[in-house]
Order: sequence, then structure tokens, then C-alpha cells
Amino acid sequence: MAARFVVRSSGEQFHWNLFAGNSEKILHSERYTQKASALTGIASAKANATHDENYDRRTSVAGEPYFVLKARNGEIVGTSEMYSSQQAMEKGIASVKQNAPAAPVVDQS
Repeated sequence: MAARFVVRSSGEQFHWNLFAGNSEKILHSERYTQKASALTGIASAKANATHDENYDRRTSVAGEPYFVLKARNGEIVGTSEMYSSQQAMEKGIASVKQNAPAAPVVDQS
């Protein structure tokens, strides 16, 4: 299956996930009160994904590496899952860079 953004609803909130071609979740959004805002978040992820300077590499309190994708204004667009190593995190970033720009949006809300 190809990479894709999936929009879902939970109660009256919306969020999206970016899945790689192997169906692993590689990025997720915050919760939005409107679907239009979630779709705007996807557009921002697509626009900002190819620029390395938009990735903030972090470490959780448990010592697990993860990253956030930021828009040019510094706002967080999406957050990765926790990774087992720095190398695995870098592969996750590479996957977002490769997959996000052309990934179709699947609305499951």
C-alpha cells in the first residue's frame, strides 16, 4: 500500500496520521476542533517535509529519540513515534521527507 495521510475523528475532534508504504505510522498531528484545520495541517506537513531545518530532533524523558516537524513559523505540524535509536529516528525523518509531499489524503472521519 502506498504512503498516505489518514484523517480521523474522535468525538468532535479531528487528527491525522501519516503512514509509510509499509503501513507504519511515521507522523501524527495534534487534535483539531475542525476538519478544515486538520486538512490545513496536512498541507503544512506536505509543504515543510522536504526541508531538514524543519525537523527538531528530540529525546523523551525515557531517553527515546523522536522528532517533530515544524512549519517555517516554528509551529509544530506533526510529531513522530518514539524510536529505539538515533539511526531509526533518522530513517523515520527520511521516510517523512520522501513520502509526505505526494501522499494522498484518505478521509476516515
